[in-house]
Amino acid sequence: MKVVLVDDHPLFRFGLRAALESSSDIAVVGEAADLDSAVAATLATAADVVLMDLELGTPGASGIEATRRLAAEAPTVAVLVLTMSKDDDHLLAAVRAGARGYLVKGAGREEVLHAVRTAAAGGAVFCAGVAPRVTQLLRGTGTARNPEVLPQLTAREREVLDHVARGKANHRIAQQLGLSEKTVRNHVSHILDKMQAASRAELVARARAAGLGEDVDD
Repeated sequence: MKVVLVDDHPLFRFGLRAALESSSDIAVVGEAADLDSAVAATLATAADVVLMDLELGTPGASGIEATRRLAAEAPTVAVLVLTMSKDDDHLLAAVRAGARGYLVKGAGREEVLHAVRTAAAGGAVFCAGVAPRVTQLLRGTGTARNPEVLPQLTAREREVLDHVARGKANHRIAQQLGLSEKTVRNHVSHILDKMQAASRAELVARARAAGLGEDVDD
């Protein structure tokens, strides 16, 4: 089985490669740290499975978007999410983007090997405790807020959007999140793009309809 690793931490990729290649039936044929490289490496190597992190460190270029791109451009490839995130928004977004499995980092070697083999064989695999939540979320009984809008955003983008929905200016958001004002502007630009909002006012209205901006602060 040919596997591509997508994670922006080189040391994590190194350890994961070693764990996978300790098995004679798995070969790591490519590595990537960002969205475009992930898609390019997958297409170039004709990979069977992509192990995908969700936070790739680039605003607007999350593992969710990479998974969505791969589902469109390489539909036979199995994307298996391997991430630190345990929240329902990411879980539901990954499934809806086309991921065939969801593991949390910290999973043991045997669990990861089993997941890769299962995904390559066309099955779906989720770590302990996740499968029941997937069923609940897809039935609409889970805790994820506004699955139609929020899943396309990264965790940081949702955090920025929450502050935007409270009517805060970029410089104030930057102060409270410990970011530069330019970074906040970039996040807002990506959010406008992803939500296809024509203005900041429309963005606020849609964010509040999604349940964001409800907490009041000074």
